[in-house]
Amino acid sequence: MEHMIQLHIEKLPEGMYLATSDEVQGLIAQGRTLQETIEIARDVAKKLIESQTDFGDDMLPLLGESFDYPLVVAV
Repeated sequence: MEHMIQLHIEKLPEGMYLATSDEVQGLIAQGRTLQETIEIARDVAKKLIESQTDFGDDMLPLLGESFDYPLVVAV
């Protein structure tokens, strides 16, 4: 199953990135680059969602046939 969650990512003063999510309780990921932070957040989210599912608490919507995706373009 695929779930869609929203990440909140901020760049810290030290240059690192921090990702959290209001949709997945306990999701906190930090990385040196944006890509690394997203990869870590994906792994953490997967483990947290699996844990919630094991306890019958799966409340996240499944990924549908269409969805919005924020595309960042550097010019």
